Amino acid sequence: MPDEAVQPWQYDRSRAPVAVKVLVAGGFGVGKTTFVGSVSEIAPLRTEALMTAASAPTDDLSGTPDKNTTTVAMDFGRVTLDDDLVLYVYGTPGQERYWFMWDDLVRGAVGGIVLADTRRLTDCFPALDYFEGCGLPYAVAVNHFEGSRSYEPEDVREALTVPDSVPVVIMDARSRETVVESLLTLVGHALDHTPE
Repeated sequence: MPDEAVQPWQYDRSRAPVAVKVLVAGGFGVGKTTFVGSVSEIAPLRTEALMTAASAPTDDLSGTPDKNTTTVAMDFGRVTLDDDLVLYVYGTPGQERYWFMWDDLVRGAVGGIVLADTRRLTDCFPALDYFEGCGLPYAVAVNHFEGSRSYEPEDVREALTVPDSVPVVIMDARSRETVVESLLTLVGHALDHTPE
C-alpha cells in the first residue's frame, strides 16, 4: 500500500477538518444507495438485504423492476469536500417499515437531501414532511433516470410545493460530480439557515 500524502491538519491540529453529518432520504428505489456509493471516498457501508416474496405486497417494484435488494438500516459514506470539510453521508432506508430509524439517523445532522424520482414524486413526500417537521434544512435532488422525462427544477418545486428558499437540483446519483454538487448545495443552504 503506497504511503498517502500527509495532510496539513495531521501535523497542525488547529487545521483539523470540520466533520459534518448529512442525510439522504427519499422513496424506495430512488437511488439513495447509489448516491452514497458514488461519492464515498471509502468503501461505503451498505446494509442491503435480498428482497423476498414476503415484501411483494408492500414494496412497489413497478418503477424499479430490476431491483432485487433493499436497504434495511442505512448506507454510510465519507467525502472530503475541501481541506477543512468532511461530510459523513447517511442514506436512510426508503420503506415505511424502516422509517423508525430516521429519528436516530437525524441526530447531529446539519441537513438532508430529499432524493426524488419524477416518475414517482409522491414517494418523496414522507421525507419532505419529516425534514420540515424536525426543522432540518434540506435540498431536493431530482435523480434523473435514463428514459424518464426531463423537468426543470422550478417545475419540480411547483409539483412538490417546496418553498422558494429550498434548493432544487437535477442530478444523476451515478455521477460523482453531480452528487458532490448536490451536497455542496445542501451544505451552503444549511449554513445559510444556521444561527450565528
